[in-house]
Amino acid sequence: MEEKRPSSSSSSEAEDFVTTVLERAQRAVMNDIERTRTPDKNQERKYEAKPMDWVSCGDFNVELGRKQITEYMRTCWEADSRWLLNVVFLDSTITTEEEEEDKEEEEKDHSILHRYRARWSIPTRHSPIPRETASVYFFVRVWSSSGPRCAVPVEVYYVVESSAVHLVAGGGSTRFRERWLTDVMESKALLMREVDF
Repeated sequence: MEEKRPSSSSSSEAEDFVTTVLERAQRAVMNDIERTRTPDKNQERKYEAKPMDWVSCGDFNVELGRKQITEYMRTCWEADSRWLLNVVFLDSTITTEEEEEDKEEEEKDHSILHRYRARWSIPTRHSPIPRETASVYFFVRVWSSSGPRCAVPVEVYYVVESSAVHLVAGGGSTRFRERWLTDVMESKALLMREVDF
């Protein structure tokens, strides 16, 4: 039995069709990447800092801190809905102010610094457990529950994977950039490709 082979003209047409489809897909992907890298000028002007009502030092607890950090990132940060987020409590450290060294130990105004990690990732259908994640470390300073600082809100700071510290507790004084997370993940992906294990 003889095999039917497509004519050279239909083979050529199929190749042209596949090439055209691939070129269009590549252009669409490149345009999408460019749009995420280049912020829209109109969006920059429309941004207004969203205030966050942080809990007072007297009412703070570790679980409430975790919930408020999650709420802050979900409502005040402008991250795409495809990002998944997980916030965990790491540890606490007791600190005292340096200028109070001459006071008796029980008179010193101390604070507790709570540390949390917010891990961001973008799972996909092909990679439901992402290889790269971006972490944001939050530091919540809670002043001693006795004294005048008990009623003031906690102080909140965050660091995006070893970048500069950003003050949060001033009503969203530093604008979050989704690009920070993608930069971290792209750097990790590049490192993984370059390092042989």
